[in-house]
Order: sequence, then structure tokens, then C-alpha cells
Amino acid sequence: MTDAPLSRRSLLVATAGVAGTALLSRPLGLVAPVMAAAGLAPTATMRGGANNYRPNAPMVDRLGSGFFVRGKVLRAGDGAPLRGVRIQIWAATVLGGEPDPVNHGSVLTRADGSFELEMAQIVPNFGQPHAHLAYDDGAFQTVFLRPVMPSARDTSVSADFVLAPT
Repeated sequence: MTDAPLSRRSLLVATAGVAGTALLSRPLGLVAPVMAAAGLAPTATMRGGANNYRPNAPMVDRLGSGFFVRGKVLRAGDGAPLRGVRIQIWAATVLGGEPDPVNHGSVLTRADGSFELEMAQIVPNFGQPHAHLAYDDGAFQTVFLRPVMPSARDTSVSADFVLAPT
């Protein structure tokens, strides 16, 4: 009798068969809690996201018009929406650069965890049109985001936060 080497395909088929048999032999109730325990992973801070950050930027209704920064804030693990969370937003716009106070403001999330800020049109800074968003109020780990827009002609950008407790 000769031993035939296992091909990658036959190994995958054999492994899948064993795994499938193991799953089917267990009550489904035992598998579900393991999957749910993994939950929603927290958002990692982006490189360059904290550039020109200002602690406690003022709450604003808008910072100009014609461009929208939107997103959602969820709790890590269970994905529950977080209401009343302060998100700071700033960018280089047609009104001035990132450090200019006219381009910095904070908003609070709604009951469904969503937020939105209307501002002046974002313009390229260091060659890229982008916004900066931050969460740093202390109940959760600080996160800085720097979403880059595909085009300077875009009229909105979106960034979502999944926050982990401190």
C-alpha cells in the first residue's frame, strides 16, 4: 500500500467535513453564545487623526454650508448605539485651514448613535481632501479618525466609531 500525498484541496475538504460534523453534533445553543461573545471590535485610532486637535472644541450647530460630515457611534461588544456622545470635527475648508477656529466644532450623537455636521466645503490639505473626527470625553477610549475623501468634489464624508470602555 502506498501513501498518496494530500493535496491542498483534499486537506480543505477533509478539514471542512470534520468541522461540520463537530458543529452538527453539538446543540446549536452552545455555539451561539461563543459567536455573540466575540462582538463588535473597537475602532482603532488612525495615523494623523489628532493633527490640529483642540480639547473641548465648542458645541456648534454648523460650520458653514454645503458639506456634510456624518457617522454613527456604537458601543464595542454589543453594538448598542450611544446617545449624547460628543464628537469633535475639524478640517481644512474654503474658510481656512485646520487650525482655524471657524473649522472646529463638536456635536452630540442622537438616540440612534448618529451624528451630522454641516460645514464649508473641505479642500485638499497636504494633497488629500480629508476630515478629522475625535472622541475623547473619558467614558470610552480616545479615538481619532482621519477619513480621506476620494475626490475634492465630494460633498460629504462619513466616519463611524465603535467605542470601548476605558
